[in-house]
Amino acid sequence: MTDDELPAYLDRLGLPGIVDAHVHFLPDRVQQAVWRWFDGLTPPWPVTYRLSARDRLATLAALGVRHHTALAYAHRPGMLRFLNDHTLGLAAGHAAVIPTFTIFPEEAVASEVTRCLGIGGRCVKVHLQVGAFDPMDPLLEEAWALLEEAATPIVIHAGAVADGSGNEQWCGPEPVRRLLARYPALRLVIAHMGAPDVAAFMELADEHPGVWFDTAMVFSEPPYLFDYPAGLLGRVQQMGDRIVFGSDFPTIPHPFAAQIAGLDRLGLGDDWMRRVLWDNGVRLFGL
Repeated sequence: MTDDELPAYLDRLGLPGIVDAHVHFLPDRVQQAVWRWFDGLTPPWPVTYRLSARDRLATLAALGVRHHTALAYAHRPGMLRFLNDHTLGLAAGHAAVIPTFTIFPEEAVASEVTRCLGIGGRCVKVHLQVGAFDPMDPLLEEAWALLEEAATPIVIHAGAVADGSGNEQWCGPEPVRRLLARYPALRLVIAHMGAPDVAAFMELADEHPGVWFDTAMVFSEPPYLFDYPAGLLGRVQQMGDRIVFGSDFPTIPHPFAAQIAGLDRLGLGDDWMRRVLWDNGVRLFGL
């Protein structure tokens, strides 16, 4: 399946489009720095959609993405207001963008969460590996409580990806388990299906009905990162009401449609595809 063929595929499923829970829209100078980092990997990581923000928005619309997040994340204190003004401002100007903000363990984080919720924030991005922090950091206690009370979906990157960036010690299912023990009603969307600890995160989801997953970069045709464990596909089908599509656009090493083709290749049925591509995202984000 090519990007050009994607709208016809959605028509066949009877869908008005796609809800993409894992799209990044960083401020331009931050985005350029991220791309330079990926360029420096060995082997280099090709960036398929190295475009201006305006062209990225147009590309997503042409692909049939009707609603998408604008994920950003901090790697040090002092970035929250800058990042959140950017992502929430993008949403204010573009109806397709789900109002998204981020958090980081610093003194002002609770007041920043209150501000962002007050101006319509409907999704949060947390990146434990890039941020290099424990989700149980005391500075985050009030922020988590606010997000739990508001039932705000939180796209959390908690899988320890061995990509050379380090910080794996902050990742994995155990930090998330401790977080949920303290704030059991949090609505967590485990990015990348929790890879590489997929089975452990699925066990966590069995214990907490507020735990969801996004599919970003896990299923593609052909597989890019790894072959998904065949023994878990039954669980993926059973959990079809708590899985949302995610692409990791724009910094992906293949065409967008490769991830749709990979999901279709699983053979879990058209109804499962409709839920993952559209229905679940509409429900999760209250669209």
